[in-house]
Amino acid sequence: MIVCNFVIFMDGKLFLLVGPSGSGKSSVLMELKKAHPEYTYPLSATTRPMREGEKDGDIYHFYSKEDFEKGIENGEFLEYAVVHQDHYYGLIRQPVIDSLGKGETVVREVDIQGFENIRTKIPVKNLITIFITVPNKQELIDRIVNRAAISEDELKKRLESMHREFALARECDYLVENKQGELKKTVEKVAEIIKNESA
Repeated sequence: MIVCNFVIFMDGKLFLLVGPSGSGKSSVLMELKKAHPEYTYPLSATTRPMREGEKDGDIYHFYSKEDFEKGIENGEFLEYAVVHQDHYYGLIRQPVIDSLGKGETVVREVDIQGFENIRTKIPVKNLITIFITVPNKQELIDRIVNRAAISEDELKKRLESMHREFALARECDYLVENKQGELKKTVEKVAEIIKNESA
């Protein structure tokens, strides 16, 4: 049974932090959690093995591959992807819908695929998208290269993805520039957007 995509009576807002790899959207989300614990930050589900010290429900909900694929068939995810051609990762639909139904402010970081999937399942009135960018593309390339050792093939894939993601920026509601060394300012800008849109 496929769950109906749209829910009519929701007063909350889902804020998506979108942006290319290396833009710093993960760092923005991490700092936003510290500054604004009153927001709701939904967990991802994954089929990767639980690591030492991890508990289900702390950072991830851990699924078997069979249960995850059953969830896909039943429409239980707002978005999902296979990472490194190995494990599933996805955003469980119902907790987000429940939070929006309660009028909560929900914040989530997503990639381009996640953005495109979620916006087909959440009503426009409940969805605000914030594109996290950098002053120029060369700075983004430098961040990707300096962050970790990657192969030429992987770099090529990330650059192709980067160009697609920058093209997506015009479809987002807000554009926030994350300058090197100014993470705090970026977080403040994002928080101000969330505050204004949630009022």
